[in-house]
Amino acid sequence: MASSPVSRVVYNGKRSGGPRSPGAGSEIFTPAHEENVRFIYEAWQCVERDLRSQMGSERGLVEEYVEKMPNPSLKAFKPVDLGDLKRRSTQDAKKS
Repeated sequence: MASSPVSRVVYNGKRSGGPRSPGAGSEIFTPAHEENVRFIYEAWQCVERDLRSQMGSERGLVEEYVEKMPNPSLKAFKPVDLGDLKRRSTQDAKKS
């Protein structure tokens, strides 16, 4: 019995310009969907307005969160720089 190769879908990070499925251009949105989109859009507009208004203030855009009642078991916790971790894993992959 000959073994046949198993097909797999591989995503290369590129999107095609065409529709994803037949009829994708004629999607019907429900009123609930439209309400959700409107809510998110309006909320994001408020966030952007607040960020623009803070740009000139002394406070700036970054605010550090400090726990009011820290968990004692997390005293030795050291935060991880995700950007640095990603750079190191990319460099390690190139070395291999």
